Amino acid sequence: MTELTLSSYINSRKPILEDKMYEYVEALVAPQNLKNAMLYSLQAGGKRLRPMLLFATMEGFGLTFEHGIPVASAVEMIHTYSLIHDDLPAMDNDDFRRGKPTNHKVYGEATAILAGDALLTFAFQMISDLNEGDVTLSQKLLLIRELARAAGPEGMVGGQVADMEGEKKSLSLSELEYIHHHKTGDLLSYSIIAGAIVAEATDKDIENLREFSKHLGLAFQIKDDILDIEGSEEAIGKPVGSDINNEKSTYPKLLGLEGAKKKLADHILKAKEYLYKVSINSEKLELLVDYIVYRDR
Repeated sequence: MTELTLSSYINSRKPILEDKMYEYVEALVAPQNLKNAMLYSLQAGGKRLRPMLLFATMEGFGLTFEHGIPVASAVEMIHTYSLIHDDLPAMDNDDFRRGKPTNHKVYGEATAILAGDALLTFAFQMISDLNEGDVTLSQKLLLIRELARAAGPEGMVGGQVADMEGEKKSLSLSELEYIHHHKTGDLLSYSIIAGAIVAEATDKDIENLREFSKHLGLAFQIKDDILDIEGSEEAIGKPVGSDINNEKSTYPKLLGLEGAKKKLADHILKAKEYLYKVSINSEKLELLVDYIVYRDR
């Protein structure tokens, strides 16, 4: 598949997703300033990789992507909340995100914290409000449980804490993988698993997709680390070399740049091995796997 095909896939779904996602927030009975802060970060851009992974999984099992818009919106809201909180002075203390001032620089720290809290909790409300004609009660419960695990102390939040505790330390490869598997990988993995749950995939297919997504998540973070060295500030939306300046452990720091690139290739190979075990039309998922390898931001 070509980059043009990837662009076509994303561009045909992204505007529909975003229109609905913004509509969900605007319809909230809540202070307008809070909704403005939520929308500010939701509208900051990006390829919407997590929703696209969810859509590609569902479509691979024969459903339309529109069927997954509420769950995809919930995933993107949780991802966005994590970025708002990541950027705060108490954490990464970043002034810019995707080339725009970070949420707390525009709305102040208190409102930024609450905007993140609102996006997190609203995501669960959205899934709990899913129409029972679209998902069964057992599917809904499983979607909520998997998301709570992926986003909570055993998942993303736990990974973020381990990341902070690992700053200015020399981490082992297993320690670094733990951080990235949970901080970044778990929510990517959830996107794929959620698509499979909605599509009523078999337990065997879900477990193979879980392994696929684990390797995919690690590959995504390795590519991020490589881009922090080789990328351009204009493309990635933040200063190049920020990981080095913040004395963070990264794959290139631990393995060398060429070693990190080999590790990336190894995880992509393993991801595809698990994907090919799944009874699914994998064309669209493979397209997104290739994006992770070749992206410049």
